[in-house]
Amino acid sequence: MQLDQYISDLLYRYECVILPGFGAFLTQYQSAIVHESTQAFYPPKKKLSFNAQLIDTDGLLANYIAKKDMIPHEEANIKIASYVRFLYDGLHKGSILEIKNIGTFRLEEENSLQFEPSYRLNYLTSSFGLSSYTSPQITREVYKEEVQKLEEKAPIAFTPERRTSNGWMKYAAIAVIGLGLTGAGSFNYLKNVEAHNYAAKEEANIQLEEKIQQATFAFENPLPAITLDIMQPKGNYHVVAGAFRVKENAEKRTLQLKEKGYTKARLVGVNKYGLFQVVYGSYVNSQEALSILRQVRKEDNKTAWLDVRSL
Repeated sequence: MQLDQYISDLLYRYECVILPGFGAFLTQYQSAIVHESTQAFYPPKKKLSFNAQLIDTDGLLANYIAKKDMIPHEEANIKIASYVRFLYDGLHKGSILEIKNIGTFRLEEENSLQFEPSYRLNYLTSSFGLSSYTSPQITREVYKEEVQKLEEKAPIAFTPERRTSNGWMKYAAIAVIGLGLTGAGSFNYLKNVEAHNYAAKEEANIQLEEKIQQATFAFENPLPAITLDIMQPKGNYHVVAGAFRVKENAEKRTLQLKEKGYTKARLVGVNKYGLFQVVYGSYVNSQEALSILRQVRKEDNKTAWLDVRSL
């Protein structure tokens, strides 16, 4: 279906794309890999995963569909809901469903949804055009064996020359003395060059520091500071109501919960996927948090979950 392509398009630009009512597709950067045994090289990529807990709409997919198909936002939401029903119908029939270029889904025991990512596309735009390849292993033993064979065919022998006279000893001694004098002169010359280079380097460093100290930077139109007024919850056990890409939607959800009587409801900030997370409340005691979670699932939200972490 066309929604497959729309989700795939968004994964190039965003790390989290939510299919409302079904789950979220997440991407995470993975460095280049060289397989030790096969010598295969794999370029950097975005590793694809799926989270069935993130089902609340953030408006991203609906806005993209409305823009692409030039339809109202409400009609885009109807398309998404129809697509989700199509996926669930196939899964409950025992089919293995494929979302093109993203992955396959299947239902296992106790309606556990399993996701297998596709490796056809690399969603990391900086790796565009790079593909995996296998490099032959370098074997240096081959050259060693060839050298040994050449030595066997043409051995090199050193034979002492006949000593006809010891006159060559005199010339050898003169040459050694000359080389010693030349070496001493060269050593002194190199020391002078090294000292000159060091002095020039120090002078350049001093000039550079003066330039840096004199430099000033002025911004005529500085950007306004962004502040987030977020209340810090107490306790590490959080009963989550939902996660939203748009902060206004998260604030609206918080007000709805407070109107329903959940006085501890609040916006706790941005999670690792870049979404604004709203909770019914945060608790120090795990048993109290589980009790509230069961009550919430029974009375208000069947998809609420427990997030255990320090904020």
